[in-house]
Amino acid sequence: MTLTRLRVTTPRKRDRTKPYYAWYVPYLFLLPGVLLYLLWTIYPLVYQLYISFFDWKIMPGQTSTYIGLGNYEKALADRTFWLAMQHTFAYAIITVIGQMLIGLVLAFMVHRVILGKRFFRTIYYLPVVTSWIVVSFLFLYLFSPGNSGLINYIMTQLHVIDKPISWMANGDSAWIAIYSLGIWKGMGWAMVIFLAALQGIPPDLYEAAAIDGANEWDRLRYMTLPLIQRTLFFVFVALMIGGFQVFLSVLILTNGGPLHRTEVSLTYMFNEAFGKLNFGYGAALSYILAAVIVGVSGVQTILFGRQNRDVEY
Repeated sequence: MTLTRLRVTTPRKRDRTKPYYAWYVPYLFLLPGVLLYLLWTIYPLVYQLYISFFDWKIMPGQTSTYIGLGNYEKALADRTFWLAMQHTFAYAIITVIGQMLIGLVLAFMVHRVILGKRFFRTIYYLPVVTSWIVVSFLFLYLFSPGNSGLINYIMTQLHVIDKPISWMANGDSAWIAIYSLGIWKGMGWAMVIFLAALQGIPPDLYEAAAIDGANEWDRLRYMTLPLIQRTLFFVFVALMIGGFQVFLSVLILTNGGPLHRTEVSLTYMFNEAFGKLNFGYGAALSYILAAVIVGVSGVQTILFGRQNRDVEY
């Protein structure tokens, strides 16, 4: 007969010198933010998707009719919407290229400044934090017709033009004002991101390249640009997403006119939803634009991601 020894274990005492937290305590801190996100972001998106399948009515006594994919079929056949999408693509490409080129040049200039670097960073970044409404009305004044506009006044005084131009009355000239505003508004943001990337490059690399006989152009082409390639990709994708969301500047400057020649996707959605009260159709247009933005961003990620894998730091 064998006797088994019973082992009696006593609960381990907690070290009272260390703070004790229950497993659910971190989630309690996250709960308010999650609830606000669900209430103000997820719920409107889901409800907007629901509206897009209806001929939605907001007037009392009217009934919203379920039409399935009718709003999406209407959008695919809407020439004005696709014209607005073409304008949106053109705006995004032109303004993004302008913002990146000017922002990169400004970043190189500010990076070389010894005194007053913070001052120049603030001056160039000031348009970014300025309200779109304020700067849109500012450009509306600058491009005013007649000699009351500053642009017309300067160009007539320099004898560049014989008579004042009605900038907003013509689609081609109106786009000059819209593109100029978009580039001016965002070049400071690109400059700050590029400046941070330039400051992260070790100075020893430039010193070693200079000793090896590399000139200024060689260092820019073979060192600086490859080392900030990922930053270039990030800025390009972020600015492209922002370019597709152009709205207030076009709404204030031209409101999509004349004859939809400066119409962009968001102004067209706004006029359809809040001007004509076609909320179901406007909701469908917004989801089509969202799908386009996701698709463009995905293509950019795939194309530029392959190049970034080949870059060694």
